[in-house]
Amino acid sequence: MRIPPFYRLPSFQRFFAGAVIGGIVSWMIFIFMYGSMHEKQTQKIQDQQTQLDKLTSTLSYLQEENKELNDENEDELTIQEVRVKILNPTKTKVELLSLHRAEETLSQDLRSLLNQNLETAHDNKELIKKIIENKTIKLNDKPFRLEVKEIYFYTTTDLTLALKYEE
Repeated sequence: MRIPPFYRLPSFQRFFAGAVIGGIVSWMIFIFMYGSMHEKQTQKIQDQQTQLDKLTSTLSYLQEENKELNDENEDELTIQEVRVKILNPTKTKVELLSLHRAEETLSQDLRSLLNQNLETAHDNKELIKKIIENKTIKLNDKPFRLEVKEIYFYTTTDLTLALKYEE
């Protein structure tokens, strides 16, 4: 049995030539698109690395400066960090994610305490307590008030709060 000589017909030759040229053109387009996408991603990573380096150097500079200030003024310490912890009684049934977001919001609201003299912040303890207790926050579309349980003042100020449902 013999294979018919279709490769000699011009129509089959045109078909195979078109398939080969189409394959080559499609690979060229694929390589171009992949290369341009990869180049954009590389540029984005480079920009982010530059920004990260800048922020890291700024952070280290600020931390060194703050440490020097605290070493020089041991009598006049400054608040460097504010930590907020919200206690969630089981009867309120609030999600942990909502509590975490509320803690972050309160930490941002209390950032005015940062780099403040420890004695000044301690003298204004009642004011800070009133500000927090008068604040109404919405968690799961329900209004809650915060009650201050404990406040510790040092270079790291810790606030322990409890949720109370407001009707």
